[in-house]
Amino acid sequence: MDRFVEIGSLTKVVTGTALARMATSGVVGLDDPLERWLPATPRTGITLLHLAQHTSGLPRLPPRVSRRDPYATFDRRAVHRLLSRLDAIAARPPGRQEEYSNLGYAILGEALATAAGTTYEELVTEYVLRPLDIAEVTANPDPSRRLPATGRFGRSRRPWTMHGAILPAGGLWATPRAAADLVVRLLVERRLGDPAPSWQTADTLRWHNGATRDASVFAGATDDGRWVLIHRLNGAPEETDQAGVALLKRRRTAS
Repeated sequence: MDRFVEIGSLTKVVTGTALARMATSGVVGLDDPLERWLPATPRTGITLLHLAQHTSGLPRLPPRVSRRDPYATFDRRAVHRLLSRLDAIAARPPGRQEEYSNLGYAILGEALATAAGTTYEELVTEYVLRPLDIAEVTANPDPSRRLPATGRFGRSRRPWTMHGAILPAGGLWATPRAAADLVVRLLVERRLGDPAPSWQTADTLRWHNGATRDASVFAGATDDGRWVLIHRLNGAPEETDQAGVALLKRRRTAS
């Protein structure tokens, strides 16, 4: 439980919670247009909330990513080169349709960091992790404490490069205990108020999943307080999601 694992897009929950907290504190507004914080952006109508809810109209991935290590060259300079072209990159006007977008969350993280005048890691520590009393979440864990996936002959596989501009969308690592604490303290105990707009909803379930090349995670909680966190190495993400939902259903039946 003291080794760090990739939590993939569960990072988006942390980013969305930071947005909600910054909005409550008056640092940003949920309906702030993106160009307010990233002036190179043309007037697209995209707001911070659109980015958090995947309704910005932006595509799932940045242009021209590779299969081998998709985000290796996607740094802050690459993000800022895209900003002036967002009106051309967007597939549709904002607010019309939900389309899951890692690119959108990368841009949201950059906007929040600019508004806070600090780095992404520092702002999520200030607005999310420290108020929740959670320490073991980071973009760069000590290599000796990482729990990597293994490939042929038991050799550790090198993870994707996720600590650049894609970090707010899926680059955080956490110990399993810290990841579980995130779920419980955000969804069950509601220590920071209502859950952030980054959580997905289905009936009484709030959930989010995540996957990198070698890791997958499913996290969720129901309104009656049941919760689950499943993290798997070298497992199909769809099976991880199915296992999480099945476990919640089994607990409901048992109760």
